Amino acid sequence: MIVVGLVGKIAAGKSTVARRLAEHGAHVIDADAIAHGVLEEPEAKRAVVARFGSDVLDADGRVRRAVLADRVFGATPFHAAALDDLEAIVHPLVRRRIDDAIDRLRRAGEAAGGLRTVVVLDVPLLVQAGWAGMCDRLVLVECDEAERARRMAVRSWSPAEREAREAAWRRRYAADRVPQGKTTTVDASRNLAYTLEQVDAFWSSLGPV
Repeated sequence: MIVVGLVGKIAAGKSTVARRLAEHGAHVIDADAIAHGVLEEPEAKRAVVARFGSDVLDADGRVRRAVLADRVFGATPFHAAALDDLEAIVHPLVRRRIDDAIDRLRRAGEAAGGLRTVVVLDVPLLVQAGWAGMCDRLVLVECDEAERARRMAVRSWSPAEREAREAAWRRRYAADRVPQGKTTTVDASRNLAYTLEQVDAFWSSLGPV
């Protein structure tokens, strides 16, 4: 099994890289999607309500993610502390599910006669969260700042929401912590074909899979 970790800022192009690797046959584990599911599980929901109040739930008892986001994304110390608390609730549960998924894929490969499997971890702040050590390869997705800002502008976030997420990212992001020895850089600043060409070259570098 080859485990590939994706690293990059918000709107840099990590999802595009992940989709292309999936087209080649990789198994992509999307931590954001897992986290959304975790928030609806009783254990996490009870902890979220205890920390942030019952008004983070809608009339059907589901977590209102937009309300929760307002409370954890921002430039103030209050927001920083709230985000830390939310991550302390969600991250261990997400990690457990990712570990389980990797274990299932490993066992499936072994059952198939040692079939080589490529697993892609699309995990926000992968290095800072401690996932880099389990990755055989890392892909650092880079993007020109002007283009990244343009991509963020077309998302559904308001300008205040975009800046809040950027502030949370800046508080945690440290590019110099990315291990260089096993890292391949993909420039996703230009057109799609340019990005995919680099991803295809990376895939080929993994050898027969």
